[in-house]
Amino acid sequence: MEQYSQISASIPPPDAGVILFFRPESVVVQGQKLAGAGDQPAALQIPSSGIRVEASKAQPLRRETRKGMSRRSGQNSKPFKAGKWWRVRVRFDLPGVEERQQKSLKVCLVSQRLPLPVIKSMAKDVITTSGANSEDRFNRVVLGEGVTFREQAKIYLQEATTRNRKPIEDPTSIQGALRKWINPVIGDLPLGMVDNLSLKQLVKKMVAGGLSPRTCEKYALYCKQVVASKKAPNGEDLYPRQWNAEVMDLPVVVHSKQKRPAQKVDGVNMLITSAESDEERYLYVLLAATGMRISEALALEAKHFINGGRTIVVEQQVMKDCPRIKKKLKTDASYRQIDLQSDVAEYLRKFVAGRCGLILQTKNGTPYLYGNLAEDWLDQRLARLGLYEAGMGWHSFKRFRNSWLRAPTQRCQEDLRKFWLAHKPKEMGELYSALKEDLPTRLAEAERVGYGFVLPREVVPNVPRKGLFVVTRKSPATGILINRMMETRGV
Repeated sequence: MEQYSQISASIPPPDAGVILFFRPESVVVQGQKLAGAGDQPAALQIPSSGIRVEASKAQPLRRETRKGMSRRSGQNSKPFKAGKWWRVRVRFDLPGVEERQQKSLKVCLVSQRLPLPVIKSMAKDVITTSGANSEDRFNRVVLGEGVTFREQAKIYLQEATTRNRKPIEDPTSIQGALRKWINPVIGDLPLGMVDNLSLKQLVKKMVAGGLSPRTCEKYALYCKQVVASKKAPNGEDLYPRQWNAEVMDLPVVVHSKQKRPAQKVDGVNMLITSAESDEERYLYVLLAATGMRISEALALEAKHFINGGRTIVVEQQVMKDCPRIKKKLKTDASYRQIDLQSDVAEYLRKFVAGRCGLILQTKNGTPYLYGNLAEDWLDQRLARLGLYEAGMGWHSFKRFRNSWLRAPTQRCQEDLRKFWLAHKPKEMGELYSALKEDLPTRLAEAERVGYGFVLPREVVPNVPRKGLFVVTRKSPATGILINRMMETRGV
């Protein structure tokens, strides 16, 4: 098969000859193949009319452009009337936003009746003062030069809560850490100067303030995320860091020393017995028998009790500092169904009967905040019974339920234990297991393992007590406790 090669060359004058050094068998002159001596290159002198040259205009590749002050001529908009004011339109660069935002700035009042040249001059001064044409502002906002840690933290929280991939649903913990601990130490530092030595001063302050090693580790992680959130135009980290826990002098987290107290059987029985209302007693029974998170328990509605009350559907929770319901749970494993022992199911069914909407709700129909309930119910009961210790909060009921299911006497089936307690499967066998879809097996296992405490005999109607509640704590009463006091006073 004959081989042909394309020759690219500049076109010579019509009467000039062209000398080519090429392999003879690869040259075609007017459709004929020239014979040559082997593979040695040969000099060919042929008239230019015998060469076919096809010229095409090269198309340069389009480069991805990015913002730059060198390509801007400066904004010099014409002033215009808007109501009582002369205004001028300018566009500002915003952190993390590609398109500039247009704003109108006030120049002067129309009632001043100034000449138009004077108004134009004033408009230029307003634009200059605003920084719309400032290269320093451009470098700080767009290129990240001079951005402080405090400013970047605000940008990070705004992007992290609105992004499509793994958004942060509740930034309350991060905001509190930034406000109380992080920003007072490194908030005013330029972002490019935040490194291991900067965080060392922060860690020193947190340790001196009595924060636990796990909390120090978590707050240091927040700082790392803020620094890593600043990206270069190509999407890579603008300030790459090699974080070193030894340089930062982070305390070592010892799991055996972490505060993770769990309720005991006697403690649960004492709490149920000492409860002063059916609502409080219901909540203790529900948490101890299911191991639900308190935010999930306060968001339960009557419709979530299915299978004759033997199964609870968990699909929503109460926000931490806002009396609202949100459908987003903590993890994917939190979307689950919890099966009850028949006696517990009967007790809860009697309490839920006749209710609609939220089972526990305020007079306004809003859910309770579990922080208020901890102050008004749990903390006071634990202190009065002598059971209080650091870390003994609502999560201690979940630890009680987990300990009961893992006890040698019950030894709950592991797949169902993780399913009920919202623990993520780790092994492939757990992922492939279909026991969580087998309702008869789940109900039989829930009946077998039981619940481990003494149930109240019956649900007594909640009748307001006569007289006043005695408040012994220094802080004023809040939440449902103050509501009850107002009711007993006849307010």
